[in-house]
Amino acid sequence: MADSEDFYVRFWGVRGSIATPGPSTSRYGGNTSSLEVRCGQHMLLFDAGTGLRYLGNELVKNGPVDTDLFLTHTHFDHVCGLPFFVPLFIKTTQIRVWAGHLKAREMTVKYVISEMMFSPLFPVPPEIFTANVAYLDFDAGEVLEPRPGVRLRTARLNHPDRATGYRIEFGGKSICYLTDTQHIIGKPDQNVLNLIKGSEMVIYDSTYTDAEFPKRADWGHSTWEEGVRLCDAAGVKTFVVFHHDPDHDDDFMDGISKSVTEKRPGSIVAKEGMVLRP
Repeated sequence: MADSEDFYVRFWGVRGSIATPGPSTSRYGGNTSSLEVRCGQHMLLFDAGTGLRYLGNELVKNGPVDTDLFLTHTHFDHVCGLPFFVPLFIKTTQIRVWAGHLKAREMTVKYVISEMMFSPLFPVPPEIFTANVAYLDFDAGEVLEPRPGVRLRTARLNHPDRATGYRIEFGGKSICYLTDTQHIIGKPDQNVLNLIKGSEMVIYDSTYTDAEFPKRADWGHSTWEEGVRLCDAAGVKTFVVFHHDPDHDDDFMDGISKSVTEKRPGSIVAKEGMVLRP
């Protein structure tokens, strides 16, 4: 049983771009990005990919839900689970949905979700939700304090349509979540380095390998090798490989796991259901 000051992340979706359920991804998981972070009695959620559906089904077993959902961005693989998040259809739910990439484009997260849930793309609008939902926009780079004792530093990431990286600080430790972001070969991203400096744990967009990257250099993603380089430069304790390419099956991911632990001992490849503490 976790104590009142426990701090951990649970992975409900670790895949990027599109869900890949099936036997070839059963060990690492085929659902798209969804994380649950517990900061003592407070619960924060990050991204709303297909894994969010399974998280919601579990949450409603334990009474009323009161949470904050932070989106890195609103590309479909990171928001498509939202209409299937059961707590949104329960009146006692309190949820605050945050986004840091839209104000600069003179948009709001409420508007974007409404556009996604708009006929004929989706049969019902967000007004179908019976929960108490607040939509909150901020500018990437701001420092947020969504709950007592919980501090989030944020940074802009290099991704088409913008994205936001998060550093969750609680109890003197931190967990960083940075996806989706594209690096420039030989030029470490200072926004990323500043955000992750000295962190206990960094979950980083490792969609490709360095060998694959040249043919995908404009697709908005990074590599596990760049994650190693950044974590080494920033003095990070634990590096977590995340946002697995849909073409990387379990056998391929086993190869990445072997390579990354050889290159940086203690590194971890994220799997659905995995729980990690900083």
